[in-house]
Formats: sequence, structure tokens, C-alpha cells
Amino acid sequence: MVKLGDGVIVGEDFGMRVSVLASSSSGNATYIETPGHKVLVDAGLSGKKIEKLMQSIGRNLTDVDSVFITHEHSDHVRGVGVLARRYPQISVYANAKTFAALPKSVGKIPADQLRLFDMGATLTLGDLDVESFGVSHDAAAPQFYQFHHDGKTFTILTDTGYVSDRMAGTIRDADAYVMECNHDLEMLRTGPYPWPLKQRILSDQGHLSNEDGADALMDVIGLRTKRIYLGHLSPHNNNKPLAHLTVASLLAQQGLAVDHDFHLYDTDPAIADPLFVV
Repeated sequence: MVKLGDGVIVGEDFGMRVSVLASSSSGNATYIETPGHKVLVDAGLSGKKIEKLMQSIGRNLTDVDSVFITHEHSDHVRGVGVLARRYPQISVYANAKTFAALPKSVGKIPADQLRLFDMGATLTLGDLDVESFGVSHDAAAPQFYQFHHDGKTFTILTDTGYVSDRMAGTIRDADAYVMECNHDLEMLRTGPYPWPLKQRILSDQGHLSNEDGADALMDVIGLRTKRIYLGHLSPHNNNKPLAHLTVASLLAQQGLAVDHDFHLYDTDPAIADPLFVV
């Protein structure tokens, strides 16, 4: 059964369920399941850490059938090779340029587990449709994903320097989002990072600030939208209370009914969010 008011799982039920296992600039992984499939988006932590995070939500990697890679940066792929070698039932999906750019530290992924997934394509896995879309980031061919099941949509969008009209049109009016809020502009500008790194983060191929994330949400939130997770926070240039307050305030200023029509949730680099029903 489910507490329908907040989507928190208290027992088995039907539908699409999601847990943001970890989200930050130090490591990212999200778990999604339907009655027919159990998948991960990214595996940017060690295999051991991902196993523990899965156990913390009552799930096991032996049941995962697919991993969808967004891009080759280590905070998204650190554990992909280990998981593929340890769990031979897992298929690893990415586009060709991303596969070619994977760092050597990932190690060998068995060839029979590799699956090409072109940018802009939609893959149907039984009861789960996975739609890929390109983003603007300093990687070979970065793409993110939205997941469709039984009329519900869950969308992940991080690691982009801006949200184009094309991106916004693709992801508009999803039921739930993970939206990047990587940095607070003032913390980044006055912080310890060297200037070239600050320029990279602030560029059109960098990351969304708290304000950028709020602006993107203003453009895509629809009547269906009920849950928004603020993701990929920098441990050096942001913090959860600041990101939450900034986004909530900016959305409220535009007349959006935060904590009434939809709710904002924080994510953590080391603690999995509870499974919720989309």
C-alpha cells in the first residue's frame, strides 16, 4: 500500500517508483522501477556504495536490468564498470560518443552488455519508455532521460549550462523532476575555486545555478507536476537550505503554489531519498 498524500512507499504497489540514491557534484545515481523493469540512471559512486544505497531502500542490484549513462564524467560513471562486471544481467546504455569517451578507470564493460542509445531516441523496455534528450555540457555527447510508464513521466535534468527552448519543450509538464541546482552564484564567485574552473561552471556548457534551476522550473512546471527534487548540489558552492529557499522563493514570486500544488525535496550525496510513486 501507499500513503497517497505524499507518495511514500509503505508496501508494494503498482506504478513507477523512484529513489534518488545520491545526487551531488561528487556522485550521482537514481533508481527507477516499474512492475516489469528496474533500472539505474548513472552510477557515479563506487559499486560498494551503490549496493549499500540500494539496500537502504529495500532493493538489490541483482534485480537491476539496465543502467543509462548520461555522460562520461566520473561523478556519473565511477561505478559503471564494476556493476557491469559484477552483475552480468545489467545492460549499459549510452550513445556512441559517450561510450568512446569513458575514462580508463571505468575498466572493461563486457561487449555483450553494451547497448547504443542515440540522442533524441526513445527506447521501449516492455512497460517502460525511456526518452533521451541532449543537454549543453562540456562532455562528448551528454544526454539525459525521461521515463514514461502508465501515463506518468519522471524527468532528470542536471549537468547543463542552460535550458534551451527545445529542452524545455521536451520535458514540460512531467509528474516529477530532478532539476539541477548546482551552485549559489555568490558562493561560487567568492569561493576557493580557481578562476578557470569558475568560468567553466558559469559557462553555457557548465552547470545550472539555484536561480537557473528555478527559472527552468518556471518554464516547465505543469498541472501534472507534483514532486521536484533539487539535485547535483556542489558541496563547496551550495548547501541544501540555501538551494531550497532560493528556488522556493523564486517560484512563489511567480505565483506558483509551492508546497500546495507541488512539493520541493532536497537530495543528498550519501543518503538515498525514500522510494516514491510517480
